[in-house]
Amino acid sequence: MSPVDDNDAAQLLLDNQLCFKLYAASRAVTRAYRPMLDELGLTYPQYLAMLVLWEWQAAPPPQPTVKALGERLLLDSGTLTPLLKRLQQLGLVLRQRSPRDEREVHLRLSQAGMDLRERVLPLKRRLLCESAIDLGELEGLRQPLGSLLKLLGAP
Repeated sequence: MSPVDDNDAAQLLLDNQLCFKLYAASRAVTRAYRPMLDELGLTYPQYLAMLVLWEWQAAPPPQPTVKALGERLLLDSGTLTPLLKRLQQLGLVLRQRSPRDEREVHLRLSQAGMDLRERVLPLKRRLLCESAIDLGELEGLRQPLGSLLKLLGAP
């Protein structure tokens, strides 16, 4: 067995792990959003689903389906189905089986789901104002993180 040099040892320090920094940052962002999401009655994944459904209101995909939503959010159906079921129970989303293919489930927002969007912007503005986050610095992360996702095989 060969001895571990200082460079090898440094590669195994937690603080040098990009994966840990991404994981910790993701948890911190989710935690920062929690007060806003509590006011909306949503979890973070439900909020992400609603963001996509609101996007689709303005520019719908050819077929706004559960499958298309899962692809957009990088979530499998095992995660997405209970999430959508809960959004439906909250009266925010309507799910309907395709008459052509029973395996396909179409999605659309209810009126309550559309109305919820109007509550989000003021809460999001408040979240940003209450934090000491430099928006320019955050914006600078968007492109490199998108590139990282592509490099790792995310669509």
